[in-house]
Amino acid sequence: MSLDALKAAMPDYAKDTKLNLGSVIGTSTLPKQQLWGTAVAVAVAARNAEVLRELVEAASEHVPAEVVTAAKAAASIMAMNNIYYRSKHLIGDEEYTNLPARLRMQVIGNPGVDKVDFELWCLAVSAVTGCGICLESHEKALRKAGLSRETVHEALRIAAVVHGAAVTLEAERALAQV
Repeated sequence: MSLDALKAAMPDYAKDTKLNLGSVIGTSTLPKQQLWGTAVAVAVAARNAEVLRELVEAASEHVPAEVVTAAKAAASIMAMNNIYYRSKHLIGDEEYTNLPARLRMQVIGNPGVDKVDFELWCLAVSAVTGCGICLESHEKALRKAGLSRETVHEALRIAAVVHGAAVTLEAERALAQV
């Protein structure tokens, strides 16, 4: 229902994004909690109100509220961590790696859902924000926990399509205000 509303909002030039929303989310091989948690976490990270609203509504039809809350928590903590760890890496001075973060990150240890699912959502958000350090760290944790490369790949596909939809709708909103 709300996924259909999101697809209907796509302009003609974004036909591929519209079709990918249906195929990537509609036929995902991920369990529902991983699928909808990934979609919600990425929607938060992508910062488009319409995409976020529609995907939270769709997720709420398939998973319990605590999954939606944990997915939003994954996006929130990664918004902080991606900036912090990417910046330390980009500075290029190894001495920064020896300095403690001293940032509160307790939600990672107790996310309120399966920790593997939370890691997957953190990986997807890191893909959107472009933090290579976080991508590498979360991928290693997921693989160590037994998730396949195909599962990681599926989360990356969802991240790409949801972000593409958000960028498209944000562009259309900006152009409508001109």
